[in-house]
Amino acid sequence: MVSHLAIPRIFVPQSALPLLHREIADWYHSNARILPWREETATPWAIMVSEFMLQQTPVVRVLPVWEIWMKRWPTPADLAAEPVSEALKAWGRLGYPRRALRLHAAATLITEEYAGVVPGTEAELLALPGVGTYTAAAIACFAFKEPTVVVDTNIRRVHARLISGKALPEQNQNAAELALAARVLPTNTPLANTWNIGVMELGALVCTARSPRCEDCPVMNHCAWIDAGRPEPHYVPKGQPWHGTDRQVRGAMMAVLRNSSRPVDRADLLGTPDLGVATGNAQIGALSRVGDPTHEAWVTLHSLPAELAQRERALSSLLADGLAQQAAEGISLPD
Repeated sequence: MVSHLAIPRIFVPQSALPLLHREIADWYHSNARILPWREETATPWAIMVSEFMLQQTPVVRVLPVWEIWMKRWPTPADLAAEPVSEALKAWGRLGYPRRALRLHAAATLITEEYAGVVPGTEAELLALPGVGTYTAAAIACFAFKEPTVVVDTNIRRVHARLISGKALPEQNQNAAELALAARVLPTNTPLANTWNIGVMELGALVCTARSPRCEDCPVMNHCAWIDAGRPEPHYVPKGQPWHGTDRQVRGAMMAVLRNSSRPVDRADLLGTPDLGVATGNAQIGALSRVGDPTHEAWVTLHSLPAELAQRERALSSLLADGLAQQAAEGISLPD
């Protein structure tokens, strides 16, 4: 028996798809943001780095970090030659730092197994650390011009409204959405590549989650959601909390480790050191001056209203994830 999730609902006639393809492609060529990883000169590695950084992170935050990263590590071999701690420092405040760990691991594997050249097939890309179904499809499409089925949050939302008549896609990606994306993908390879990036850009700039600008949409007249009277979402979207969470504590601890020039005492990470005078830990007393990044990181960490149990849990998870290491000298970023 076939699950209903495997059968996408399409309210736009199949005969209308070529027109949708052309109108969204034309809109993209006239309205796309100018981003360095979209330039013709962008290397597969540059595109791969952008895809890692853009996971759950907006372009405005990624762009300056990506630019610094690419100047420092223009090839996978350049990154692989550096300690993973340098990747974590350069990642800065992008969040979800395990992406930096995996990108470093992927660069190492590319250097060792592919002579420093990013592989070009989805199967090979999927074998790299940190590369899932979306990332493999995106790199293959945007870097190697393969007509892959690319499905990210923006694409899912445009498909849900334009094709299926729903206000939002399902809370979690499912087989039906992947099947829908495959069915509406143009058969012409160059157009398929433009369709993928065009739909993604339309979702990012116009068909947004909270306040879609339907009057600016190039395919508004074909939109199944508009035709249905713009029905409300079938669930209430919930934002991911930050304040008071273990993620916030982890982030504050990572900032301390990134800015510390030597290992940090475990007790200082968990307790409340005196930031104004020298203490038993020279790192805090000698280097933590007002205005210094190290000082600011310590202040941020110890201003959090987190109980000891939460701090211990956050630190333990950093150690378990390989984002920190503990030695006799103290806790530091991994080598």
